Amino acid sequence: MSLLQRYCEYLLLEKKYSKHTVLAYENDILQFQTFIKRQFQEDLLEKVNYTLIRSWIIKLSEEGLSNKSINRKITSLKGFYKFLLKVKKIERSPLAQHKSLKVSKKISIPFSQTEIETVLNHIDRDSFENARDYLLVELLYATGMRREEIVNLQLSNFNSDFTQVKFLGKRNKERMVPIIKMIKPSIIHYLTYRKELLQDLEISSGHFFLTSKGKPIYPNLVYRRVNEFFKKVSTKTKTSPHILRHSFATHLLNQGVNLQEVKELLGHDSLVSTQVYIHNDIHSLKKVYQNSHPRNKD
Repeated sequence: MSLLQRYCEYLLLEKKYSKHTVLAYENDILQFQTFIKRQFQEDLLEKVNYTLIRSWIIKLSEEGLSNKSINRKITSLKGFYKFLLKVKKIERSPLAQHKSLKVSKKISIPFSQTEIETVLNHIDRDSFENARDYLLVELLYATGMRREEIVNLQLSNFNSDFTQVKFLGKRNKERMVPIIKMIKPSIIHYLTYRKELLQDLEISSGHFFLTSKGKPIYPNLVYRRVNEFFKKVSTKTKTSPHILRHSFATHLLNQGVNLQEVKELLGHDSLVSTQVYIHNDIHSLKKVYQNSHPRNKD
């Protein structure tokens, strides 16, 4: 077994990374390995020095790859060399002194509550697909789940009265999220259509969200439907499912929910990840200022 295969096995079995993530890391490392073999006639990844890695970075930049994408590829290499240190195949990582390339921060603007309500008001629920799409938007906004989580959602993830849902998030981390009462009718409505569909197709499925052919929904379907709905009511550049997760977190924070509590709902490992969702508008800042400043108690 090669060192790269051992590393991928380590990520899957010990670090509990998803197959999708491990495949992405493996592809990055294989891409680098192909580069050093062609340019420097070097086959062994453990023999690499920083000069070779820097040459790869320059090549990627010349090909038009963004700094963000290059940093992601270097992160894949960093993890691999950290593993080689762990198993004592190298004495020092060639990336020990590497500094990430500067990336301009792009602020994702959440949907307003009005935009979300407008979308929901314009989706008729008179068919299987419409009932499904309505509930997709509702659940993404009401729970803050990731696109991958809603794709993999099972009927068994809900409790008996649909007041809680269990997610299996990144690195197989489980979390329980409450569901607001007003969503239960939408769930029951969708499940009625879902039951009829499965009976007509004479099949069964444990997946909660299905296509009209009875297959599990897939990431591109979720992205496409959410994007189509919000492009009609919003002028925002980004109208992806992630913006609904972003809106969920931002609206809770603006209503005074504790950052630590939002972190738990989102399934983040650290508060650093949650802080990117903090967006206080000037109205909120004024309100906090007026209510908090010691000289304004009267």
